[in-house]
Amino acid sequence: MSLFNVFDVSATAMRAQSVRLNTTASNIANAESVSSSVDATYRARHPVFAAEMQKAAAGQSDGDAVGVKVMGIVESDAPLNVEYSPNHPMADENGYIYKPNVNVIEEMTNMISASRSYQTNIQLAESAKNMLNKTLMLGQR
Repeated sequence: MSLFNVFDVSATAMRAQSVRLNTTASNIANAESVSSSVDATYRARHPVFAAEMQKAAAGQSDGDAVGVKVMGIVESDAPLNVEYSPNHPMADENGYIYKPNVNVIEEMTNMISASRSYQTNIQLAESAKNMLNKTLMLGQR
């Protein structure tokens, strides 16, 4: 792999972590929302990633970098939080309100992890840049 490809790999990883940060922020923002029906209730969302190793293993990389691909964003199938609150304005005919299946502690952990991964990829790109600069300076002495 060329040293220039490090930038491509790092960029795909930063894009993936950016998607992860955005979905986590959306989950946290909607964690306390309330609904009167199961269908209208917000469900936690999580990105799905795949390494593009299959391309490289099959010899199809053609010099392209191997990186991270965002396959999509899926909704959690964990059960919703149902609460009996007959006096709530959003309560259904049985007195229940529905809250998202968002675990705020888990989401904060995801946010810290994504932020650190993003930061690590920035440092990786910076190190590659420094190596390229030092390589270019070898011929000047």
